[in-house]
Amino acid sequence: MIYKVVASFLAVVAASASGKVYFKEDFNDAGWAQRWTVSDMGGKPAGDLGEWKHTAGEYYGDASDKGIQTSQDARFYGVSAKMSEPFTNKDKELVIQLSVKHEQELDCGGAYIKLMGSMDQATFSGSTPYQVMFGPDICGYSNRKTHAIFHYPPKNENLLIKDELKVETDKLSHLYTLVVKPDNSYEVFIDLKSVRAGTLESGWDFLLPNEIKDPAISKPADWVDEKKIPDPEDKKPDGYDDIPAEIADPDAKKPDDWDDEEDGDWEAPNVDNPEYRGPWKPKMIDNPAYKGEWVHPMVLNPDYKEDPELHVRCKDYTHVGFELWQVKSGTLFDDIIVTDSFDEAKAYAEKTFTKKAGPEKEMYDAAEEARKAKDKEERDKNAAAAGEGSEDDDDEDEDHDEL
Repeated sequence: MIYKVVASFLAVVAASASGKVYFKEDFNDAGWAQRWTVSDMGGKPAGDLGEWKHTAGEYYGDASDKGIQTSQDARFYGVSAKMSEPFTNKDKELVIQLSVKHEQELDCGGAYIKLMGSMDQATFSGSTPYQVMFGPDICGYSNRKTHAIFHYPPKNENLLIKDELKVETDKLSHLYTLVVKPDNSYEVFIDLKSVRAGTLESGWDFLLPNEIKDPAISKPADWVDEKKIPDPEDKKPDGYDDIPAEIADPDAKKPDDWDDEEDGDWEAPNVDNPEYRGPWKPKMIDNPAYKGEWVHPMVLNPDYKEDPELHVRCKDYTHVGFELWQVKSGTLFDDIIVTDSFDEAKAYAEKTFTKKAGPEKEMYDAAEEARKAKDKEERDKNAAAAGEGSEDDDDEDEDHDEL
């Protein structure tokens, strides 16, 4: 009986993660170089193109669990791979997931993946049309975000998410997941924790607004929206304007070496007058005629058109790719999946990202402790050397004095 219950449970779990996978890449074997095509980025000089390094990185959970990493500073990086079959997400989920690790002190560089239709992989570049762009982008301290950009054919535009998504900036691996649902909603996860959810219509400027300000109505000319007015009974005190802003410094004294004939009549320098209160202004009181802030009435927008297929962010997807510029290299990509099931993506994450996250952090923390101990040892050594040098200098000074 127990065996049947367990078997039934496992069958349910298996069924929940039975979505179709259109692309999956863990980079663990050398054959990745045959599955992916490196681009010349539209004919850029060879010296501008960076090389991809096949590695587990400096910190890892398993040395055999590899990814591809940017390896040269100030370079363009372009690489793409073909999906198992063309993919259209009509009436089903679209799930994009990838692992990103910045082992460098990243000051400016992208780390996002693109989903595209039919393309020339050899010349893949920033001008290649794409349908979805998703992943981290960091440039300085003010521009740090996770991109979520959709191409919208009716506008022929690439639309950015309206409210920026957070991004992780430490040196550990992080998992980024975008889920687009057939009910025209979306959700973004970082390390499988939800960081944003909502409707596609509210998250991106796909459509014209459903409501607009009524063009037939304007604010009435007699509408009073000033909360405060000057008190008509408040009068400026007599002699207020006679108080100067500055006065001669009462504590100043003529210098002893001042010569009136040569230097002229001495005058004390001016200082701020503590009695001066600035230009007079009447006090403000509540406006008895105040009607409140005028709110423009809204009406339905006659040009608004609903799009029941907003979730269809891909039609005939065929390729995934990275098209990046990095000032400092060291970003490592791994564990990519494109599927029509979030459960499938989570199951893949458990086998890959989650499995290595703990050991990777332990290795990183140990390396950081060792680095800090070494830095302290070096500082102590330099301080000791500086102290000994000072004593020697003192001895030399004493010898010089005796001479």
